[in-house]
Amino acid sequence: MPLDLISAIDRHADARPDARALGDRRGWLDFAALAGRITAARDRLDALGLTAGDRVVVWAGKEVDTAVWLLAMLAADIVPAPAHPALRPEQIEHQCRQCEARGLLLDAPRARQWQPRHEGDGWHWASLDGHLEPLTPLAERTAALPVRGASHPDRLAMLFFTSGSTGWPKGVMVSEGNLDTGGRIVADYLGLSETDVVAAILPLAFDYGFSQLITGLLRGAAVYLDDYLLPADLKRPLLREEATVLAGTPGLLIPLAKQPWLAEAPALRVVTNSGGHLPVDTVRRLRETRPATQLYLMYGLTEGFRATFLPPGEVDDHPDSIGYPLPETPIGLVDADGRLLGPDASGELVQGGPLVALGYINDAAATARRFRPAPPGWPEASNRPVVFSGDRVHMDASGRMTFVGRIDEQIKVAGFRISPEEIESVALDAPQVAEAIALGRPDPGSGNQRLVLHVAPVSVNTDALRQHLRRHLAPYQQPAEIHRHEHLPRSDNGKLDRRQLREA
Repeated sequence: MPLDLISAIDRHADARPDARALGDRRGWLDFAALAGRITAARDRLDALGLTAGDRVVVWAGKEVDTAVWLLAMLAADIVPAPAHPALRPEQIEHQCRQCEARGLLLDAPRARQWQPRHEGDGWHWASLDGHLEPLTPLAERTAALPVRGASHPDRLAMLFFTSGSTGWPKGVMVSEGNLDTGGRIVADYLGLSETDVVAAILPLAFDYGFSQLITGLLRGAAVYLDDYLLPADLKRPLLREEATVLAGTPGLLIPLAKQPWLAEAPALRVVTNSGGHLPVDTVRRLRETRPATQLYLMYGLTEGFRATFLPPGEVDDHPDSIGYPLPETPIGLVDADGRLLGPDASGELVQGGPLVALGYINDAAATARRFRPAPPGWPEASNRPVVFSGDRVHMDASGRMTFVGRIDEQIKVAGFRISPEEIESVALDAPQVAEAIALGRPDPGSGNQRLVLHVAPVSVNTDALRQHLRRHLAPYQQPAEIHRHEHLPRSDNGKLDRRQLREA
């Protein structure tokens, strides 16, 4: 059968053509119009000469048309790689090279960044040789989705670029089975239905953000796309659009919990958290402000879609927990030697089952490090690899888990995973900078970390360095602090010593 998400849109367009499907600040598409718009986008993709299996990087702001292009690619067996709209051109170029993209789909603001002298509105297609072609507007028409080929669980469906502990971001290969099974499992435990309005606030380039499209449209809910900068920005989806479901990260939920108007949201029945540990005081505040709203504390990684959730009925007694394994999702903890641990222990979380991704595109070495054979005694009888999360977790005697911290050097800021080496390589290209180390420092107010950059020599002009970083890195990759040193500490073997700086 076709990919469940595409089949569901077609089914809802037939049974409920006038029901709201996808909206943004400009307005709503019903399911019939959404199906027609997807058909028009797919026709345009065909005209570009794209065929099944081609990879396309999509660099655009969050709006209805962006979601339509992504859905049209899924319908055509083309592999979309959504990119965060705040990235810089050289970062987009890396993603294109890494996944061997056939081309790049851009909206007008990103087209002007790609070619600074370009003028024009609408959508554009950039080939890898630099040619920029305007695309005709997507037609407003009602049409059934074209027949799609049979779905294959292990076939590549999407790419999500996510930073590991070292180097440039890696493209996580998400399969059709990951999307089908993950969407169904999450929609089931959240109880999503046709009566829901899902507030899709997180970036579509974030697997957790894109999953709001999957789970919402799968069940016939209305999905409202919006951006978030300040807590007041959430008034539109929660008060005006009367959203019933909100997915957030600690960076979104911590300030939201402090807003007195949150109690006025008329329909909010579900709030979910992932992408970082939510501080206990924020959990308490949300529960006090919205006692009838179900709060789901979840844990997941891009390489495994979603791994655990805590049932809302246990949140008040266990506000620091990430819960239990999802259905169909084997979870285990291992020690430093890769041996399985029993209950009431702490170790690295390992995930198996149908939600585990296919690996990193065109990076066999990184795939081999993270996706490995299951450890001896693994509960699932399967030859499929399991994913080693790099996260240290404690499991109590009942199987309930609590996040402890990162094992590797990865930095997590506002729900985004940041590679310190990417920050350091950009800093080293700045004038005067001879040495650089990026570290994460605990930020008690956010539940994540603060990005701190150490540079040498002490004569570095920090204002000039910040301007350089702003030109080459996304806003969420900007350091909260820059410290200058005459020399950065080195270990006995001459390597830069992060540990000394971290412990200083």
